[in-house]
Amino acid sequence: MLFRHSSWVCLLAGILSFPAARADDDTINPDRPNVANSSQVVGPYRVQLELGVEWDRQRDADLHVRTLTTPALLRVGLSDALELRLETAGRTIAHASDPATGIHTVSAGWADSAAGIKWHLGDQDGMRPSWGVIAEAALPTGSSTLRGTGFRPSLNVPLEWDLGHDWSLGVMPGVGRDGDDNGARYTYGVFAASLGKAFSERLHGFAELAAPQIARAAHGGSQTVVDAGVSWLVSRDCQLDAMVVHGLNRNTPDLSLAFGISVRR
Repeated sequence: MLFRHSSWVCLLAGILSFPAARADDDTINPDRPNVANSSQVVGPYRVQLELGVEWDRQRDADLHVRTLTTPALLRVGLSDALELRLETAGRTIAHASDPATGIHTVSAGWADSAAGIKWHLGDQDGMRPSWGVIAEAALPTGSSTLRGTGFRPSLNVPLEWDLGHDWSLGVMPGVGRDGDDNGARYTYGVFAASLGKAFSERLHGFAELAAPQIARAAHGGSQTVVDAGVSWLVSRDCQLDAMVVHGLNRNTPDLSLAFGISVRR
């Protein structure tokens, strides 16, 4: 069902973008679905929408939880080096089961949103990577059960190397501020390293090791995952993607699946 609707969206995006087409345009370069983002921006007067559906499963001795989210990222190009970003995990539906009692509960709501900018600071030059800065702040705009505490800024630095022979490497360190359930503020780290391979002009793959949160146990602990995925370039303005994620510790879901579509105008 997702791919059937995605095909119509891609076709519509291609029709809408035709009048504005230019011979020197690059192909679309989404930041989804993995943790490490690109250092590139969408370009002046460009609007890019990245949508997804993600399913997580987390099991431990006390509770089994399955969660469905609908992440979305809107990117608006302000110049050759700057873009505006609006992001959310979207609608969140969680199914929780107690293996001891068999009690099953369902909760649903809207996740918080985040706003920020990405600034592309330089292209690759020899060993020096292409790099940029992503500065964002999460805002308490979601449903009461999913709403975070106050203004939560983050700063990430995406770095990219073209390794030749259709291989690429992306690394993204970062830092952020958040609040725990007791209202205490804390600082956490972020790190991701993604190895990419272009199998053809349309088909690309990647494998990644990532820590979306590096924090003390008192603040939720560190989250570490390994993931792999593929992307298919439908047209220069439309891309489909799929990813599988395995959590490496108890703070992360043991299995996640993600499917998405990205279009630009």
